[in-house]
Amino acid sequence: MTLWRPVGPAELRLIADSGMSAFPPRLPEQPIFYPVVTEEYAVKIARDWNVRESGSGYVTRFEVLRAYLARYPVQDAGGKAHREYWIPAEEMDAFNAAIVGRIEVTHEFR
Repeated sequence: MTLWRPVGPAELRLIADSGMSAFPPRLPEQPIFYPVVTEEYAVKIARDWNVRESGSGYVTRFEVLRAYLARYPVQDAGGKAHREYWIPAEEMDAFNAAIVGRIEVTHEFR
């Protein structure tokens, strides 16, 4: 299943350090990892939030095994256009193991 993740420059550097194959562990103040269901939602976050917070924003696209995602319900984060998965931080190793292929950057905003 294709998912997207809006990221700032610091998170993108950590993804690049993994060889574009994994997302970094969550920080203590980040108990949940939020990959989103649509590219449009990821673009909105990267453009409107990440740029304001860190000077640039990026949209990543990646594939995750559907069988892994079946463990989690899709969450509505403010309307049908704002849907995402909530992956507990302690499950990031399992999430990363369920990624198929590489993480790609599809959009960049400054």
